[in-house]
Amino acid sequence: MEAPHLNKRAEFETVLRNYQMSDRAKADLDGLSFALMVAPTATGRNTIINELLKTGKYQFIVTDTTRPPRINNGVMERDGVEYFFRTEDDMLADLKNGRFVEAAIIHGQQVSGISVRELERAKSLGKIAITDIEIHGTETIKRAQPNASAIFVLPPDFDEWMSRLYHRSPEMTPEEFKRRLASASTELQDALSRDYYLFVLNDTVTQAARDVDEIVRLKQIDPAKQAVGRDLAQRLLAETEAHYKAL
Repeated sequence: MEAPHLNKRAEFETVLRNYQMSDRAKADLDGLSFALMVAPTATGRNTIINELLKTGKYQFIVTDTTRPPRINNGVMERDGVEYFFRTEDDMLADLKNGRFVEAAIIHGQQVSGISVRELERAKSLGKIAITDIEIHGTETIKRAQPNASAIFVLPPDFDEWMSRLYHRSPEMTPEEFKRRLASASTELQDALSRDYYLFVLNDTVTQAARDVDEIVRLKQIDPAKQAVGRDLAQRLLAETEAHYKAL
């Protein structure tokens, strides 16, 4: 399948270079609770999100993208479910009007981002907005929405994490495995270098979802759990880097 092509890349680069959400959008989102779920690969982030969605208190935020729908596991992606599929002109217009919380050019092929429209919908429903996001998007959102909760999900230990990774992707090539380790190392380093991340251990999904809910909805942060989480993240980082060098 031919890779998507970004026709207006230069225009997007110009708009995104110093992009800021509009003051009106910031005012519209005032008081919204927003949970940003960040995690290395195969740590169960989306399983935790699905557990929280079952409570009816959370609203998943679907990302906008300029790429066309594609087939995953034999099923065509649906507009408004996996992504909102937008034209380049539409996304450029919204960006120029400050109607995105964050957006970025992905692999030079597409623009993806979180629209203010989706967050306004969550607020109107009286729900907590929640989404899975990468580290760079988290930094952008935290600048625009400082009260957003940045949750970094951790596996219980390195061996269990690697077992989950291989189980999820049994046909993964050595090159892909090494790339995922490198990405995980970068993500762990970023989480440890910033004071806004709150660590949640995903040993069991039920407890992990409960811990996220305590942080995001109840605003209860357990210093002891955070200290344990930070220590675990440091150990995982050391083991990840050692494993990468040994390959």
